[in-house]
Amino acid sequence: MEQLNRRIENYWDERSEHFSRTRRLELDGVDGAAWRKIFKKNLPAGKLTILDVGTGAGFFAAILSKLGHKVIGVDMSTKMLGEADKNLRELKLSADFRKMNAQALDFDDETFDAVVTRNLTWTLPDVKAAYREWRRVLKPGGVLMNFDSDYGEKNFSDDVCNEVEVTDAMLVECDAIKNSLTISTRRRPMWDAGFLEGLNFSVRLDEDISDTVHKDNRCVYDSVPLFAIHATK
Repeated sequence: MEQLNRRIENYWDERSEHFSRTRRLELDGVDGAAWRKIFKKNLPAGKLTILDVGTGAGFFAAILSKLGHKVIGVDMSTKMLGEADKNLRELKLSADFRKMNAQALDFDDETFDAVVTRNLTWTLPDVKAAYREWRRVLKPGGVLMNFDSDYGEKNFSDDVCNEVEVTDAMLVECDAIKNSLTISTRRRPMWDAGFLEGLNFSVRLDEDISDTVHKDNRCVYDSVPLFAIHATK
């Protein structure tokens, strides 16, 4: 498990700078505005303490900070966290970024009003452990918002990638990592919903929100539907 975690971390370290530039484009455009609407509609009222798991370049952290929430963003990739810190400083926004394993969080029980995550669970070696941890750190009535895709049957190396920074070797490595993960054998998001309901979450699904948040032609998105899980503890 530890060796696999390091392999995943190294992959995202290598992708960090280019990934960050894309997220900044996304943040400043129509898709960033669409994400702000989603959070305004689905988060509880008031100023919240929010955990952004797999924060990457700080995309959700920036949106939520601007909305007035206190955000802690965690990620395994040191270089991604560096990009996140740089992006929020440039935007004159505030968030607390920490290097941490999403499957073993260093927080007390019932710390957060909400946990949010995007494009993370498909890369985790132990999604069940992650979901248990996210529930543990949520306050009663807290909300988990997970946005992800069912990449299990997709071969990234089969695609023609028009992002020059993303090499064929990166795509081959991404496929190799994905194919080694148990979550890739699950069909999602129905599997996620069933597991979360077994943890006593109340779950609502939207199986494809791509048309809402993937409109910006400057950003490159794949064709796999982006689903949304809204789960209340």
